[in-house]
Amino acid sequence: MAITTFQVPRTIVHGVDSLEYLKNLEGKKAVLVTGGHSMKKFGFLDQAKKYLEEAGMEVMILDGVEPDPSVKTCLEGGKKMEEFGPDWIIPIGGGSAMDAAKAMWIFYEHPGYSFEKLAAFDNPPLRTKAKMACIPSTSGTASEITAFSVITDTEKEIKYPLVHPDFVPDVAICDPVIASKMPPLITAQTGMDVMTHAVEAFVSTAADDYTSPLAIRAIELVFGNLKKAYDNGEDIDAREKMHDASTLAGMAFSNASLGIVHSMAHKIGGIFHLTHGEANAIMLPYIIDYNRKSTDRYDELEKILGIDDIAEEIRKLNESVGLTANIKDGKNTVIEEDKFLEVLDKMSENAFKDACTLTNPRETSPEDIKKIYEAAYYGKKIDF
Repeated sequence: MAITTFQVPRTIVHGVDSLEYLKNLEGKKAVLVTGGHSMKKFGFLDQAKKYLEEAGMEVMILDGVEPDPSVKTCLEGGKKMEEFGPDWIIPIGGGSAMDAAKAMWIFYEHPGYSFEKLAAFDNPPLRTKAKMACIPSTSGTASEITAFSVITDTEKEIKYPLVHPDFVPDVAICDPVIASKMPPLITAQTGMDVMTHAVEAFVSTAADDYTSPLAIRAIELVFGNLKKAYDNGEDIDAREKMHDASTLAGMAFSNASLGIVHSMAHKIGGIFHLTHGEANAIMLPYIIDYNRKSTDRYDELEKILGIDDIAEEIRKLNESVGLTANIKDGKNTVIEEDKFLEVLDKMSENAFKDACTLTNPRETSPEDIKKIYEAAYYGKKIDF
């Protein structure tokens, strides 16, 4: 019997006003890593800085992380950290801020380290200089508790999932008040990212009795609360349930890994900047239909949830929160047909090589992935 591990942050702090936990951290210097302006606009960045200063720390802010963090951004951030010398690295914001901070952490502790080595999972040890605390602003990526980071090579137009056991943060602070400021579209996109994490973790070939209960509960919470949070962002109970779902799904997939929904979303996102959560949302039902020919795990899940067809229920949920059933009709990111077809073969080959493909429940191929991309683009039925 193979030996497996289950790894989560040492401390997970959740609930309304849990941001205040920052006052309990011990150290001399902290760097806050963030993206655009929302954390500053709503006062959360200043509040985090205040709490850290109350803990006796000098604080530096690294902002401007782009939606798909690039290798260049991460190298530059690592250099600034090297100059400042933080004891704590604290991303606050969406998945991009947390993903970038993890890569910056590598380049801070190991100046000059090769990104190509990271992409090949040749990982140096961390925590020789700093610890990490993550504060998510979206209920989606779960990067606050995972061993994953997704970084974009803008020259190659490829998103690389990095996997490093030391990426699992020391502390995760999951305050639903921060997530309550998400607009409806981002609520929908990130919420379906949670659903995809949970479903893929449940059917993964690496799923076990530790990960599956977490995935099931996350799926239940998304079905029960995403539409509520989408309709009324100030529904703090729905926000808290979605934040819980995100964290639970993250605990599941960080240990059980994922499948080709993520493999394919990574690659189409890297080229066309289709938002990761929306790419997952669109492709998930198609890939359920494809995968279920090789696994009975979807049948198990449907019995637990008391539903007939999980792919159809996901399609209904997508429609209810403003997400399209196929890529071609996507109103949030328009991908022209000629441009899609131009890169289809390359995307399919790269998706097949993605690390997430390894634990997909059905053995696949670049040819099958190409057919799935076409089905998801045009809205065709999966019949192979």
